[in-house]
Amino acid sequence: MRLALTLIAATLVAGPALAGRAVSLKADVASAEATVTLGDLFDGAGAAGRIPVAQRAGSTAVLDAATIQAAARRAGLDWDNAEGLRKIIVHAGIGAPSLATAPNGFSATPVAAIAGQPVARGNIEVLTYARSINAGEIVQATDLAWTKVVAAPADSPSDPDRVIGMAARRPLKAGAVVAARDIGAAVLIKAGDMVVVTYDNEGVTLTLEGKAMGAAGVGEALQVQNTLSKKIIQTMVTGPGAAVVGPAALEMKSSRSVRYAVR
Repeated sequence: MRLALTLIAATLVAGPALAGRAVSLKADVASAEATVTLGDLFDGAGAAGRIPVAQRAGSTAVLDAATIQAAARRAGLDWDNAEGLRKIIVHAGIGAPSLATAPNGFSATPVAAIAGQPVARGNIEVLTYARSINAGEIVQATDLAWTKVVAAPADSPSDPDRVIGMAARRPLKAGAVVAARDIGAAVLIKAGDMVVVTYDNEGVTLTLEGKAMGAAGVGEALQVQNTLSKKIIQTMVTGPGAAVVGPAALEMKSSRSVRYAVR
């Protein structure tokens, strides 16, 4: 009898610690202040909502979902993370566009319409950056994640192959939606570089050496000056120090799938 009473008492004492208050991740994960609290993240956090869990240094903060789940449990909250999120992206401000959680492991990022540019709207799935990328850095497959958003730029690529292997034209933040204007072919030839230009058609192959008049990446047009005649010719870059003219160049212009894989 004494043992039974002891077990019942232990159950009553442990119960509140084991069973926290159930909370759900907010549809719009935003923080008005630089300090991100549990209340910014979860609906129904109550008094625990005042507990800080992270600092937002810029317009967004990328939080580890497992770390946040553990912090919530310590505060007596129970978030089951049914979506299986690995990251939670918190944006700045109140009243920003609603978020839609994504099953691929990242929360969605709100996308504001850019002045003068049309946007796609609705609960749509777009490519976002899984990490911050420096200008000039090559985008790898692991740097991308599919995310559902309420609006996206019209130039947001729908095919990862159009992004992988491209170079960032400016610093890109984790969680940002991929836009074609922010990426370009990796620069393989710089102005002044020597370039071997090849013409190949029906078994006839001719080559010449010229000087690049600008910078370009694979699949991009490049003006090359013939070192002998000084004539400027229009070419298409195929790789480091290499370009083509003629049928091969025309084929490259019509194809959008050609890209250089940086290894």
